[in-house]
Amino acid sequence: MKTIRYGFWAIVGLVLIVLGLANRDMVTLRAMPEALAKWFGISPDISLPLFVVIFLGVAIGLLIGFLWEWLREHRLRADGRAKAREAADLRREVDRLRGEKHAGKDEVLALLESSN
Repeated sequence: MKTIRYGFWAIVGLVLIVLGLANRDMVTLRAMPEALAKWFGISPDISLPLFVVIFLGVAIGLLIGFLWEWLREHRLRADGRAKAREAADLRREVDRLRGEKHAGKDEVLALLESSN
């Protein structure tokens, strides 16, 4: 299974290298349209190779997706913590009740009765 995983990542790496080599041309990214940039008097643009733009777009998309999913699952994590606290409280209560039930009895007999 480890060999298959390494083979998969080798293929992914090779595809990314080929994609990068095929898209080396420079592109200009503009933060706003030219007409609006002239109106404000600023022109925030940057020139990058196309493969960098593609990889950054994928990375930013993944980060946004991870953040969205983490926020969406917040309720589930909170419910899980509440259930874990409730289970711990119930465990403590059962231990306390067992102790009360077997109070004053021989420890060996109490262990034998609690195993039934």
